[in-house]
Amino acid sequence: MNGLDWAVLIGYFGVMVAIGIWSHKRVDNVSDFFTAGGKMPWWLSGISHHMSGYSAVMFTGYAGIAYTYGVTSFVTWSFPIALGIAIGARLFAPRINRMRSRLHVASPLEYLKNRYNVPTQQALAWSGMLLKIVDVGAKWAAIATLLSVFTGVTLNQGILITGVITAVYCTIGGLWADALTELGQSVIQLLAGVSMFVAVVLKLNDKGIGFLGAWDEPALHGHAKPLVGPYGTVFLLAFLFIKLFEYNGGMLNQAQRYMATGNARQAERSAWLSSVLWLVWPVVLFYPMWMSPLLVHAQKPDGSDSYGLMTEQLLPHGLLGLVVVGFFSHTMAMCSSDANAIAAVFTRDVAPVLSQRARAWGARSGLIAARVTTVVFLGLSMAVATQVDSPTFKDIITVVITWVAGLMGPIAIPMMLGLLRPFRRSGPTAALISWAAGLIAFYLVNYPIDAAVGGVALQYQVSVPLAVSLVLFVVVGHLKPEDTPERLEIVEKVNTDDDGDRSATAAVPAPAGAEDGVAGRRP
Repeated sequence: MNGLDWAVLIGYFGVMVAIGIWSHKRVDNVSDFFTAGGKMPWWLSGISHHMSGYSAVMFTGYAGIAYTYGVTSFVTWSFPIALGIAIGARLFAPRINRMRSRLHVASPLEYLKNRYNVPTQQALAWSGMLLKIVDVGAKWAAIATLLSVFTGVTLNQGILITGVITAVYCTIGGLWADALTELGQSVIQLLAGVSMFVAVVLKLNDKGIGFLGAWDEPALHGHAKPLVGPYGTVFLLAFLFIKLFEYNGGMLNQAQRYMATGNARQAERSAWLSSVLWLVWPVVLFYPMWMSPLLVHAQKPDGSDSYGLMTEQLLPHGLLGLVVVGFFSHTMAMCSSDANAIAAVFTRDVAPVLSQRARAWGARSGLIAARVTTVVFLGLSMAVATQVDSPTFKDIITVVITWVAGLMGPIAIPMMLGLLRPFRRSGPTAALISWAAGLIAFYLVNYPIDAAVGGVALQYQVSVPLAVSLVLFVVVGHLKPEDTPERLEIVEKVNTDDDGDRSATAAVPAPAGAEDGVAGRRP
């Protein structure tokens, strides 16, 4: 990078901070800070939902998969995300929006204390916060890895730079700042992605390789196959199931985008927009990665540095800085949204249980607590980022795929299925058992007690914990139904499609087992 590239990068940081300062005027309370007061346009929510799913991991970990295996990076990642969000557009988005408008909550987990009980809410809140610290730590490590390729700064210096800038704007402006910066970042991503796409096509032409003929080159042998290596059919199906929950609210930050729109119908449109973007735009981003074996030789065994090396070689100064800004925009979009989500969980769900003083927070004190929590979360995740390459966490892609995908399910199953009528019988016992068993299953498939067991295939590492949680949530709910009138009322409020009448009272069905005439009697 030269002076022009640095000017582009510094200018970008300045704009992000300016957006945060401007957004500060729109934030008067915790509802504004965490859910934009339910005033966010559906199209902005959709773009924000889409952008908050990216990070620099795509240009490191998934670039390595594209370099090694080819198009399976799209087929087993962005395609299942697009399909999962499309399903969730009808299944989850409207219901999550009604949580805010009808249950008056500001955190995706806040409704759990009434849907289940406080212990269930706390179990999911604490495990969700700890998982997010690890998840965001991997994102910081990814962007720092790319920054070191271009500038030579150390991993820790890169983590500090990106973390501090992100902390400034997302702490000042809350979800409004996140969404508006993600809108700007989508424009940067468009320019940077198209620039890289064109540069790769021109370079291939210089080598006498056609746009489609490249797939016949020996270096790309087998790279056009949709499912190869460890990324087979079972992995695809498992990942689709995981992404259905993760990108519709299981990782909390996407749920906030649905909550931020004005009504359930707008939340559904937001989800559809995000789904279409996930289906189309990643193809443009991935094509240069698929072609990378023809243009560069990765220095790292997993190929995670291939995209950075290719960018340095192909783009002129100025455009190089723009692409580096694109890397930052991806990571900062996801990390800032995660920070906001976890701050919501702590201030709305955890702190009131731990402290009587927190239960009496007013508008100003609650907002201060939200901002302090955001800074603390970012600091903890930055500390974890320095350990991503340690023996415990291994490499970046291991953290993102194995840890996040594997641990998300036990948290998401009680949270999201608890919104749906077919699972109304499942109460706190089912939720806690499914959560605990899912965590145990994750440990057993990733860290076998007996070394003689050997390694477990990747698709089972990520899918078994979620499957265990799902089965137990349903089975225990059937064997020990806990559908009290109060819990049924919560379910009906988020399922009744009468968004034109916010004051309507949902009809509450009789509890399971009440057919004998005694409400609430259990068989």
